[in-house]
Amino acid sequence: MKYKVTLGSKTYEVEVENGDAMLLDEYDVKAPAAAAAAPAAPAAVSAPAAAPAAPAAAAVTAAGETITAPMPGNILRINVAAGQKVKAGDTLLILEAMKMENEILAPRDATVAQVVATKGSVVDTGAPLVVLA
Repeated sequence: MKYKVTLGSKTYEVEVENGDAMLLDEYDVKAPAAAAAAPAAPAAVSAPAAAPAAPAAAAVTAAGETITAPMPGNILRINVAAGQKVKAGDTLLILEAMKMENEILAPRDATVAQVVATKGSVVDTGAPLVVLA
């Protein structure tokens, strides 16, 4: 699975497979201060949404590959809709964890069968986010 992680003014693109991590790319970010300040408001608003996180696991109704949350966090943005075609590496959604925005990427070319997560919801590690057909 590929991840993009922003630390300070650098963004690192890494691929994790079978417990091994490999750095794919590293580049500078133009305005990290503005990006870090924006998620602060949704974090405070999403705290009451912790209750809906548990039923989300039961909400998977489509068959296919389920993309799950790699860590607990808040769903800031969903970039796909059911029926949409995606390519490997496309950003499916943005998961905020510990004030960092983590892009959840499509692992392969596919069609989105179901979007399980909702914007503003709080998810635990392993929670289903998107189902790919």
